[in-house]
Amino acid sequence: MKLGMIGLGKMGGFMAERLRNGGHEVVGMDPAKPEADAHSVEELVPLLAADGQPKVAWSMVPSGPITDGVIAELGERFAPGDLVIDGGNSNYLDSIRHGEELAAKGIGFIDCGTSGGVWGLQNGYALMVGGTDESVAIAQPLFDVLAPPSGKGFAHAGPVGAGHYTKMVHNGIEYGIMQAYAEGYAILEASPLGIDVEGAIGSWQDGSVVRSWLLDLLIKALKETPDLDGIASVAADSGEGRWTVTEAVANGVAAPVISAALFARFTSQHREDDKAMKVIAALRNQFGGHAIELDTPKGEQH
Repeated sequence: MKLGMIGLGKMGGFMAERLRNGGHEVVGMDPAKPEADAHSVEELVPLLAADGQPKVAWSMVPSGPITDGVIAELGERFAPGDLVIDGGNSNYLDSIRHGEELAAKGIGFIDCGTSGGVWGLQNGYALMVGGTDESVAIAQPLFDVLAPPSGKGFAHAGPVGAGHYTKMVHNGIEYGIMQAYAEGYAILEASPLGIDVEGAIGSWQDGSVVRSWLLDLLIKALKETPDLDGIASVAADSGEGRWTVTEAVANGVAAPVISAALFARFTSQHREDDKAMKVIAALRNQFGGHAIELDTPKGEQH
């Protein structure tokens, strides 16, 4: 099928490539990419009409005002029966609002929580989808290609808003797991026994109950940057950890691990030489391509 991919950055660009490899026709739109097929929504929409089929646009741009603007403009230019998918990390309340605004015009809307980072092109993406059965059916051929071959990476989680709500909780859990690995690394590294930390952690990769893809990425980061030398102990939070904690409070759910992991990231922005936060920063770079702050500016010697 034919679709427009809005935003060709780290995620959107790889998703467009995976969809093309799977036989779909993707029209890429990004004002910052000269090679894109279109550089505005105005240019994109006429390229999507084909054989009376509904026009489909998938937005992969930063949450907040930029997403609001893209969806509003699509709402002005799309016709009843067309479909808008937001695959970014939007707040689920924004997604519910977007769905209501588009539904008033007869336009379908899906909020798709998307996980897989820079590895999704190779491995496939975990897709957490919110929307009506009718909208999801239209987009199902896209989900089938983007999801891992196992078929286990896709879930129609519920109505509009459910996809981004599920992704929010997913990212909150991610905070807690990363924090546990980071603290374990810091304790091993601080031991007076002279432990081979990389080797010790590597022993957990096979047979251990704590083995995981994040653990594999931690080992990879340590091989690329031994002792995490030069990585600043600053770990940013993208917002979804905050939203998860807010929802836990609103619904009376105890979430001490996720909350502590979030607060640790806040602390990292005001404290120097924290080994655990170096691990968090390195892991965020490994799975999501998030920028690493350096202790020493590039080009300078230690």
